[in-house]
Amino acid sequence: MTSQPTLTKAGSGPGDHGGTGDPGSGTGLQAGLKNRHLSMIAIGGVIGAGLFVGSSSGIATAGPGILLSYALVGTLVVLVMRMLGEMSAANPTSGSFSAHADRALGPWAGFTIGWLYWFFWVVVLAVEATAGAVILNGWIPAVPQWGWALIVMVVLTATNLVSVGSYGEFEFWFAGIKVVAISAFIVIGGLAVFGLLPGVDSEQAGLANLTDHGGFLPNGAGAILTGVLLVVFSFMGSEIATLAAGESEDPQRAVTKATNSIIWRVAVFYLGSIFVVVALLPWDAPSIQKDGSYVAALDSLGIPHAGQIMNFIVLTSVLSCLNSGLYTASRMAFSLGQRGDAPKSFARTTGQGVPRTAILVSVVFGFVAVFFNYKFPDSVFLFLVNSSGAVALFVWLVICFSQLRMRKIIQREAPEKLVVRMWLYPYLTWATAALIVFVLGYMLTDTEHDGRKTVLLSLLVAAVVLAIAVVRQRTSKRDALQADPQTTKVRD
Repeated sequence: MTSQPTLTKAGSGPGDHGGTGDPGSGTGLQAGLKNRHLSMIAIGGVIGAGLFVGSSSGIATAGPGILLSYALVGTLVVLVMRMLGEMSAANPTSGSFSAHADRALGPWAGFTIGWLYWFFWVVVLAVEATAGAVILNGWIPAVPQWGWALIVMVVLTATNLVSVGSYGEFEFWFAGIKVVAISAFIVIGGLAVFGLLPGVDSEQAGLANLTDHGGFLPNGAGAILTGVLLVVFSFMGSEIATLAAGESEDPQRAVTKATNSIIWRVAVFYLGSIFVVVALLPWDAPSIQKDGSYVAALDSLGIPHAGQIMNFIVLTSVLSCLNSGLYTASRMAFSLGQRGDAPKSFARTTGQGVPRTAILVSVVFGFVAVFFNYKFPDSVFLFLVNSSGAVALFVWLVICFSQLRMRKIIQREAPEKLVVRMWLYPYLTWATAALIVFVLGYMLTDTEHDGRKTVLLSLLVAAVVLAIAVVRQRTSKRDALQADPQTTKVRD
């Protein structure tokens, strides 16, 4: 017999900010993030390095129609974040969707999606550290790439180990630079598109670029879905604000604000900037593939040192992603330890409220992944990247199913906590889940961009983790019954 999931199981410790995983293990996670930190984390979290470096292939595949690909994925993210916001505003916790899945669907779901998410981010640590090292090595070649990767990882690990406030401060400035840079790009580029930028006479710029050169969909309507596959993973990170909210002074307010602002963030930073790119240049301009979409756009305006300017912005995005990735992986590990799904040491905190063991374990695996990237880039590391590639879609799917059940639990136990509500529940939730399944199915037909390999390898890893979760759950039930034959209600 299984126990009915309840809201009270979600947060533990003082103020429901996460608490400690072990008595006497520190003060628990602390509310060290200020409102300005949370605001910038929410805004910057949706702007990943993938936007700057990954949009070129999407434009080449779908032409100006890539705007529809971004709009489709952006809509998906808005809907998923609305569901997550509903659950997290009602019960903020460091485990976010993993903790919600644990309560709504069962320990197997929380365990599986939590570890898959952790795996995703430790692989991202390696990817971003390597990307940052390439840029830094280009500026200062005296230090080898592996040396720069080591330096970057060590510095950001140190900031995370000091306190959550130091993470928030670094992320505030990293995200701030991204926001200012992309906002300036949109304003300057937009003025150039409409011929209003003083001193610039770009012959290529204009709205005609959206329909010339083969039309708005030069490669057919099917290219929109292929574009979706290429851009969907650049949106990963929107959910970080809900994890960080558990360490803020007013978690419910932070989650509500982040959820309500996701629409304009996606519209402005993604759709706005990509619109500027495809309006400044023809989609088939060789420079977009050669130099990158944003560098090519800046070059077309005659802005000097456009490449180095964009390298600096990309480096900032990389460091931001690394900083948040380490934070996110460690907090997920902390939550897993707190719920008994990871070693108890993961849930121990220092006097500053830092889960030191969770951070160090996460960064060690990040270092291992960096090593594989340098020694076995086309075998072991490629497997790691592909096998974690579809985790974003798995996370979104679990959020959908968790929200379907959590809404009923919240309405039954604490209806006053429904300060954020999913629109058109449950119909829009089911429609979102169906769209995610469709995208996963479409990926199975994609052999040109490794979509099939990514889904199959990710499913393989997910199946292994799920099997471990099921075995653990059955073993814990058996042990509980053996310890007390009268026990008929165990953790579920």
